[in-house]
Amino acid sequence: MAEDKANNVEATQAAASGSGEGKSKLLMGLVVVNMLVVFGVGFMLWKSKHSQVADPSKEIEQVIEGEKKTQQAEKSQSEEIGKVVPLETFIVNLAGSKGRKVLKVNMELEVKGTDVVQEIDNRKAQIRDFIIIILSSKTFEEVSTKEGKDNLRNEIKDNINTFLVKGKVSNVYFTELIYN
Repeated sequence: MAEDKANNVEATQAAASGSGEGKSKLLMGLVVVNMLVVFGVGFMLWKSKHSQVADPSKEIEQVIEGEKKTQQAEKSQSEEIGKVVPLETFIVNLAGSKGRKVLKVNMELEVKGTDVVQEIDNRKAQIRDFIIIILSSKTFEEVSTKEGKDNLRNEIKDNINTFLVKGKVSNVYFTELIYN
């Protein structure tokens, strides 16, 4: 019996040492593959960093050139501001308020050219009529928001430009806008 136990222990140790060699070869193979992957990733990072070293200076130059162009465009736009034609005060009842909501507006029209200024003076009654109709058709909710004011500004500009012959209105400026 003691011999059987000794034989079993030796057989178990032989089997363990045989499977241990297979495990160690597998472990070594995995370590080698892992090291190759780590070196490959490291090389790609190093390569991408060295290829980007020249790019930031080019990007900075492009940003500087773009900024110069933007500043020049802003200067040319500020120099192109047209003449401003003031209009009299408008006081209208807002739509849907049954006379309880009143809108008071002072505005100025920016135009380009001198001929259009004379045309606006000649057609002032027609322009005022258009603006009064537009303003009185708006509700309090439409004129109380920024988007509503922008839409109102564009609507006034577009309507006036439909009948002007000698030039166009480029902007409408509200110098006073009060509602209650």
